[in-house]
Amino acid sequence: MKYFIVDAFSDKLFSGNQAGVCLIDEWLDDKTMQNIAAENNLAETAFVVKRNGYYDLRWFTPKIEIDLCGHATLASAFVVTNFLDIGVLEMDFHTKSGVLSVKKVGDLFEMDFPARKPEKIEVTTVMEKAVRATVLEAYISRDMLLVLDNEDKVKYLNPDMNLVAKLPDCMALIVTAKGDNVDFVSRFFAPNVGVPEDPVTGSAHSTLIPFWAERLGKDEMTAKQLSERGGTIYCKSCGDRVKMSGYATLYLQGEIFPK
Repeated sequence: MKYFIVDAFSDKLFSGNQAGVCLIDEWLDDKTMQNIAAENNLAETAFVVKRNGYYDLRWFTPKIEIDLCGHATLASAFVVTNFLDIGVLEMDFHTKSGVLSVKKVGDLFEMDFPARKPEKIEVTTVMEKAVRATVLEAYISRDMLLVLDNEDKVKYLNPDMNLVAKLPDCMALIVTAKGDNVDFVSRFFAPNVGVPEDPVTGSAHSTLIPFWAERLGKDEMTAKQLSERGGTIYCKSCGDRVKMSGYATLYLQGEIFPK
């Protein structure tokens, strides 16, 4: 199968979030796809099947299949328009989270995702021990969202990964604060699914965008994820949907021989 590694949410190599993209004619069995994702050992490996007028898309971490992934969707759209259906500007991906539309606007890829507005929950000592910081507010959607005091608190956070993996009722942890030079910043940790820290996380912004849109009173925002690689996301709040845009850069093109 054709295989690509794309740096998503970045216009230069060695930054943003790496995603593997596999182009296949029909689905392989789940075990084989999971083994490929574990072998690739990236935060996500995407599998794309071309259909008549749309594309089927699934995402795997090194440990499990997940229901929504932003950076691997962006990477898949980059591969589709550059290597599968060259020059196509609008793509519909059929996924476990419904139909995700992507438009290529200049060099940016704009993704239309479901909004996942979080619900407020009580701050606990376990949360504060997990992040080794004072937590101002706590929320829950698919992931747990913890609000910190400022950008530096997010940037220099050194969480206890063992405790993060044990946080209840969530797949992963988002920490966030108002930004100094952008609207908001964040980091994302998912050690219990094989991703200690994800460099730039589109799916987390399904929660972050409605949260910060309401808090800041604005629908269009710029966000940064403050991982070591880092990346920029251009955000729009659209009611029960969110739009996020970013750049993508090709790192590798090759072939996988799964049998």
